[in-house]
Amino acid sequence: MQERPVRRLRFLALLLGIFCLLVLGQLVRIQILAHAEMVRAGNRLRTRQSDVVPLRGQVWDRNGHLLVGNLVRYDISASPVLVTRARVPKTAARLAPLLDMDVKELEAALSSDRLWVPLKNNVPQEVGERVAEADLEGITVSPVWTRTFPEGSLAAHVLGFINAEGRKMGLERYYDVELSGRVGTRVVQRDTHDDVIPLGLADGEPPQPGVDLVLTLDRTVQAVVEEELARALEETGAKGGVIIVMDPRTGAILAMAARPTFDPNTFWQVMNQEVFINPAVSKQYEPGSVFKVLTVAIAVERGLVSPGTLFYDEGRIEMGGVLIENATRQAYGQVTLTDVLVHSLNVETARLGAMLGPERFYQGVRAFGIGRRTGVDLPDESPGELREPGDWRWHESDLATNPFGQGVAVTPLQMVTAVAAIANDGLLMRPYIVAEKHYPDGRVERAQPVPVNWAVSPDTAHLVTQMMVETVERGIPTAQVPGYTVAGKTGTAQLPTALGRYDENKTIASFVGFAPADDPQVIVLVRLDEPTSSPWGTQTAAPAFARLARRLFLLLEIPPDAVRSGVDNR
Repeated sequence: MQERPVRRLRFLALLLGIFCLLVLGQLVRIQILAHAEMVRAGNRLRTRQSDVVPLRGQVWDRNGHLLVGNLVRYDISASPVLVTRARVPKTAARLAPLLDMDVKELEAALSSDRLWVPLKNNVPQEVGERVAEADLEGITVSPVWTRTFPEGSLAAHVLGFINAEGRKMGLERYYDVELSGRVGTRVVQRDTHDDVIPLGLADGEPPQPGVDLVLTLDRTVQAVVEEELARALEETGAKGGVIIVMDPRTGAILAMAARPTFDPNTFWQVMNQEVFINPAVSKQYEPGSVFKVLTVAIAVERGLVSPGTLFYDEGRIEMGGVLIENATRQAYGQVTLTDVLVHSLNVETARLGAMLGPERFYQGVRAFGIGRRTGVDLPDESPGELREPGDWRWHESDLATNPFGQGVAVTPLQMVTAVAAIANDGLLMRPYIVAEKHYPDGRVERAQPVPVNWAVSPDTAHLVTQMMVETVERGIPTAQVPGYTVAGKTGTAQLPTALGRYDENKTIASFVGFAPADDPQVIVLVRLDEPTSSPWGTQTAAPAFARLARRLFLLLEIPPDAVRSGVDNR
């Protein structure tokens, strides 16, 4: 009778022993074999990691004026579960005047069954700070950094913007990697209720601010350019326009303005999104007679003509199956090559194209950068359009019309860069907009002017410059600036229609000029779209250039010719 309880006790002892061995085995596994993995798993349950967005780099003009900065604004939200029903009316009444919201709407949000409710986003700094000072239970005030443009619409197409969906335009897009900086991380410890442990160990990597950019733009010059562009549009009735000011010696862009424009601070109010596109680099057009400068330079460079070479102008000629006429429909008889520019003769310019032939003409045009992107540090640059033999769209008539700027398309930046090569002894430069990059560690990276190629020789450039000076003096009195010798050329291009013809009632009027002619320090392109006061560049774009140039010479401290030469004509 006594053996049966003893067996039971032994069996229970055996089971207990096995159980202890199992527990001990688990302890050995947890504490020794799987210790590292268990620690990592515990840390994963106890810690939370989040991104810390860095401050975006700022943008300055060449003289240290802030063009793009960072402004703190606030998002206001609520946790209804933390707002007792008794406090809902009082909390809503306190918030309503601060957030400019309806009390009933706020009461409904604060009484919601949701764990989190957004109340109002992107409120001004002073409003966010007042809500924070109210110290209302269940109300969260979260800082959000946004971009601010202290100068409003100044240089809007160049600077661009960033919207809530991450769409970027202008420099904000082209230099996004540098401006964005490096995202940091924040790691915190939380307890079993998912609350942050105040004294817990925190870890992570601090964010790295973005790179600051210093532009070649001059804020004052930009403001003057935009003012003169607005005036030109008002006086001529043009629907839009572009003005670019550049240093022809380096390719540094001092100003780039376009209209219609917008304010990057309130870009979301713009209904027509076409306004956001920078026409100075992204929209191509037929340049018209401004292009004759390049054709003349190519012909001189090839040794086919010189400034005094004689032509006999009949006023019209048939080439490549098309009838070419001078814009005035007049015949000028015996003229020199200089007269071709002065009177802007289509017929003789077409003859230059025939003299050159397709190979030499298109090689020369390519050397001026036509048909390819300039490489400027701005997004969405168009390469323009240049048809050549071998392209199914090319026709013999193109060799007749391309030399005077018809049937070929350029951007305003391409055109001013090409003519700048004439001003720079024949050397084509790459245009650029960012002069310096300032890194968070204190490093400064300065941009260096980049020569592209020799478009023509210095001798050719000097001869063409003199012809452009005579063109202004004899043919474009509206572009003259008292005390300064200006080299320039107008363009009047009819707009092509969908039927492959040209609208005689709509034109693009332009002028490109540089000064002082013997020591070019600034080159300006003025383009006016569909002016109504007159279709001609001499009567619309040229006067706008003269008004702007007078102001630029003072701002840039460029002395008159007599002062530079040491001659006093008083």
